[in-house]
Amino acid sequence: MAKKGKEKNTQNKAKHTKLMNRKKNKIRKEKEARAARLKVLVQKMHQQNDTQSSDE
Repeated sequence: MAKKGKEKNTQNKAKHTKLMNRKKNKIRKEKEARAARLKVLVQKMHQQNDTQSSDE
């Protein structure tokens, strides 16, 4: 038999999904930011190595 009345637990499921998506987005953004900082750092190091090798 089907349940009558209000569906059980749909608000909690929706809230949980929303919070988990927020958490996943935060982790993804932090990962992208870290990768971008590393990329800039690597470029700086390559520029320094190029200038040092041309000075010698």
